[in-house]
Amino acid sequence: MADYEPVTTPQDLAEALKAAGYPPRTHQQRFEVEGMSCASCVRRLETALKGADGVIDARVNLADQSATLDLSAGADIAVIRDVARQTGYPITPEADEAEADAPAVDRQEAEAARLSRDTIVAGLLVLPVFLFEMGGHLIPAIHMFVGEIIGHQTWRVVQFLLVGAALLGPGRGFFTKGIPSLLHRAPDMNALVALGAGAAFLYSTLVTFAPALFPEGTRNVYFEAAGVIVTLILLGRTLEARAKGRTGAAIRKLMGLRPDSATVVTATGTETRPLSEIGVGDVILVKPGERIAVDGTVTEGEAHVDESMITGEPVPVAKAVGDTVTGGTVNGASVLKVRATGVGSDTVLAGIIRMVRDAQGAKLPIQGLVDRITAWFVPVVLVVAAVTILVWAVTTDISFALVAGVSVLIIACPCAMGLATPTSIMVGTGRAAELGVLFRKGDALQALSGVRVVAFDKTGTLTEGRPEVTDVVTAEGVDRDRALALAAAVEASSEHPLARAILRAAADVPEATGFRSVTGQGVEGVVDGAEVRVGTRTFAMGEALDPFGDEVTRLSGEGKTVFYLSQGGTALGVIAVADPIREGARRVIDGLHAEGVEVAMISGDARATAEVIAARLGIDHVVADAKPETKVAAIRDLAARGPLAFVGDGINDAPALAEANVGIAIGTGTDIAVEAADVVLMSGDPEGVLRATGISHAVMRNIRQNLGWAFGYNVLLIPVAAGLLYPVFGLLLSPMLAAGAMALSSVAVVTNALRLRRWAP
Repeated sequence: MADYEPVTTPQDLAEALKAAGYPPRTHQQRFEVEGMSCASCVRRLETALKGADGVIDARVNLADQSATLDLSAGADIAVIRDVARQTGYPITPEADEAEADAPAVDRQEAEAARLSRDTIVAGLLVLPVFLFEMGGHLIPAIHMFVGEIIGHQTWRVVQFLLVGAALLGPGRGFFTKGIPSLLHRAPDMNALVALGAGAAFLYSTLVTFAPALFPEGTRNVYFEAAGVIVTLILLGRTLEARAKGRTGAAIRKLMGLRPDSATVVTATGTETRPLSEIGVGDVILVKPGERIAVDGTVTEGEAHVDESMITGEPVPVAKAVGDTVTGGTVNGASVLKVRATGVGSDTVLAGIIRMVRDAQGAKLPIQGLVDRITAWFVPVVLVVAAVTILVWAVTTDISFALVAGVSVLIIACPCAMGLATPTSIMVGTGRAAELGVLFRKGDALQALSGVRVVAFDKTGTLTEGRPEVTDVVTAEGVDRDRALALAAAVEASSEHPLARAILRAAADVPEATGFRSVTGQGVEGVVDGAEVRVGTRTFAMGEALDPFGDEVTRLSGEGKTVFYLSQGGTALGVIAVADPIREGARRVIDGLHAEGVEVAMISGDARATAEVIAARLGIDHVVADAKPETKVAAIRDLAARGPLAFVGDGINDAPALAEANVGIAIGTGTDIAVEAADVVLMSGDPEGVLRATGISHAVMRNIRQNLGWAFGYNVLLIPVAAGLLYPVFGLLLSPMLAAGAMALSSVAVVTNALRLRRWAP
């Protein structure tokens, strides 16, 4: 229990408790949000939610219309939803991750369909007004036709009715959301559209029904401007909604990997069951070409399984009895029986979807700049529009002033600002997941792009993590396979890790008797009636001359461990064992160097061995003889050279992964390492590091392009709309062109973000 001052925010209290060593119990929940259209909406809702009781933190995402809340243990969801509803943006708890995507897709499709319908209706109502009004300006005959057949006053009333229907029908949302936001002193984009279109419509209405209020030369109507503004912005939102629907394609693709049902082996045969009815321990029959429905262990059969959608690796992986398989992967050409070990939300696929969704909902540090600007953006636009109207009303007339003021209100676009960052994050993290790179923490996406040093744990990351026999040098007349068989016969009873490597290399292992291990020297036993020894030179050969001296010197210089083999005191050869360097490790190092990144290796090996491996890989810095407890200190020393990423896979790497600016875990490593990391590489391929850094650079470049467009668009065009160029060039932007430009600005941002779907390493 804690006492605190009423002015203390939940965020301050949580930070204070965390700093004191007593972090509060919290849980995270996602909500669907209705009605957001721009960055101002995001800020307003986020501010309200952060002030609600029980909310520790809130992150609102415009791109996928969601809110992610960190809640205290006693948070009342009903109260929090009421706060959001009063703000004007109702929230609804999202379904469980295993089912969440379907309603999200339905909601996106329904929103796009509604906007399409509204756009068509508005277009049909406004089109006659636009054609006759614009046509009358361009073709005098049309103007004369309207005057003679319909009558100008009658035509104005018809315009009033048609455009009024468009504003009250398809365009009513701008007013029902925009006017309340003005009254709450938190204006958003809807307020700008409501003021712009409303001012044009109201002015035209007064001119139509009370012309005496205005001087003779200013009695112009702008019904077509009000109608076209609403129609074009609805069209822009329709295109934007459809484009935004494609930003979640990666999540939908991941969701599509899960089959709806599976064939379960029962005591009486087999039966097809829905996925929700399959439990841990059930045995699943997987036919050739089928997707595996659950995580499990192969109990019968052998096959090659395509794991590319999980790991990003195109080569199928051989699976046999005892091997693990992952739900969502595709079985090859043979039948497998799999015992379920993970189902529903406990599968690897469900975990991947959770990680991708969390990363997509994250706020990068760069978003802070956008938030600070959007806090002032709409109020500043309102002031600029008011000043524009005042200046032109004094220097020209009210009609001219109205056109300029409405253009300022309409062309300003906080939508593009609000979409610039989240759309790039959604598409980028989704594409990364397709390539086997999972960003567990969204801010790692930005942090990774600024990394100047990448430090690798050697074992299991740059190397295979399992010793293998690399060289066998035999005496004249001694067969290589026979030498390995004799060594394996003796080593079969040894518990030394390197003994396993010799056993794996031997094709045939005869039986040995009289096994004896001599600590620090080697092992011996009797094979085929003769004593066989494997170990140091003196242990295996005594004082005899060493016929393999030059080869041993060479192999030791390559960082390999060398064993002598003798039978009956006669030297048969030497066997070299090493942890092989992973295929592609050198390409990763070269790729990082090409990006201007320094590379370090942290190894528990002796310095001589570590230096040999570093030289072969082209590594810049080597930390040798590193103990688990000293890795964190090594990370801190290396971080003095710049922001650092650490790549590891073992339990002992977890502290170093947490200490680094960005922790990258090899997904084939331990669960503890994965939990401590910011980025997870689903495959064991170290080239995943290049994919991670590459997509990070691509996303940040895309975000900067979007922000440059969003800010540059407003900085350049708002002054043009205000008439800044009119005194010199006679150029004044019409409200209709302003509406078209504003509608297309957000579409441009989303379309640019969608380019990331095609990014390739």
